[in-house]
Amino acid sequence: MMTLKVNGREHQVDAEADTPLLYVLRDDLKLNAAKYGCGLGQCGSCTVIVDGKAVLSCVVPMVLLEGKQVTTLEGLGTIAEPAPIQRAFMEEQAAQCGYCIPGMMMRAQALLQKNSKPTDEQIRAELEPHLCRCGTHMRILRAVHRAARLMDTADVSPAANGSAR
Repeated sequence: MMTLKVNGREHQVDAEADTPLLYVLRDDLKLNAAKYGCGLGQCGSCTVIVDGKAVLSCVVPMVLLEGKQVTTLEGLGTIAEPAPIQRAFMEEQAAQCGYCIPGMMMRAQALLQKNSKPTDEQIRAELEPHLCRCGTHMRILRAVHRAARLMDTADVSPAANGSAR
């Protein structure tokens, strides 16, 4: 039994040390946004954020996660109040089939947390590990830029800086 911190909550998980994080997220915690694509860390559909870094959950064993914070797409926002990255992807209609999109959103989220104004080249480099056959790449690029603007606006809003009462 080990403690896994996911989306701000601690979970007691009974999994072998070499069990990939993806299986625990989907099977034990019923968090299904991270998708099983290739199982080899080559397609990006299983991407989640661990301590601020985008990782491929299908190849990260549970033993490496003790004391670390895991964030999944479900932990970013809700249907009623989507996070800026989720909202931007919806507004830009960046998803076609949607299978790869949760992983792309998580990798983009990790990028925007460390670089609030990425260039097209930086976004492309960050999303390069993701396989997408639907052809919405330009919409995805626009969505990441829109999310950056939304996050920037949220950071300077009166509620964000504590001056609203």
